[in-house]
Amino acid sequence: MNTKLQRLKVGIAGLGTIGKSLAMALDKGMPGLELHAVAVRDPAKSAQWREMLINPPMIVDFDRLAECDIVVECAPASLMSDIATPVLQAGKKLVVLSSGALLERPELLQLAKDKAAQIIVPTGALLGLDAVTAAAEGVIHSVKMVTRKPVRGLLGAPYLEKNNIKIDGITAPTRIFSGTAREAAVGFPANLNVAVALSLAGIGPDRTLLEIWADPSLERNTHTISVDADSASFSMTIENIPTDNPKTGRITALSIISLLRKIGAPMRVGS
Repeated sequence: MNTKLQRLKVGIAGLGTIGKSLAMALDKGMPGLELHAVAVRDPAKSAQWREMLINPPMIVDFDRLAECDIVVECAPASLMSDIATPVLQAGKKLVVLSSGALLERPELLQLAKDKAAQIIVPTGALLGLDAVTAAAEGVIHSVKMVTRKPVRGLLGAPYLEKNNIKIDGITAPTRIFSGTAREAAVGFPANLNVAVALSLAGIGPDRTLLEIWADPSLERNTHTISVDADSASFSMTIENIPTDNPKTGRITALSIISLLRKIGAPMRVGS
């Protein structure tokens, strides 16, 4: 006898560039999943867009996202606690894009443990996290990442403003930061979630080293990772095409779509 599997309810927190791309992909259909609800700070702004979907989801507040089985956070990092707490309290799965915010809120990880919930950090705009997590089962000696971005993608970062670093008039590649992933998460909260994801996959935010370069000649966000471990040494580079938001690469939304699609797929490739 064939039994139709119940579809998992997906909620989205935030309807910016990534949130809208994800909602549209879910609306077109993914095996085992349905777009159940979205939460935004200003529902009126999203009402017209919602009606463009085949199966419009409910527009709810952040608390009601806990009714979903899986919630994807696509919002500013400052809203992390408001979004994550009710979802984790309900024992559900939370996909986190603002991974840098997790470093400042260790209580969320403890809550996930206590409630048998799960925090999922997607690959996002990076590459090779499968290799890094595999290497972390052994001994990783060092991890370094060099990020190069167009100037417009870095403007307004708190680190630049705090240190009075002006980059809007530079004419050559300029290194604007050198430090740890933890420090970068504080100084560049809208730019360097990729560094935090890398650190969580490997040797942690205090041992993962990072350089950030502003390059006026670039059109793409470029990340190069170098890892030295007892199992392998490897180096990888990715050049991400930005969306309309220069701080976000197009592949970020696709990474989440890929993650969700694997949940209901009959075969999964990659660890």
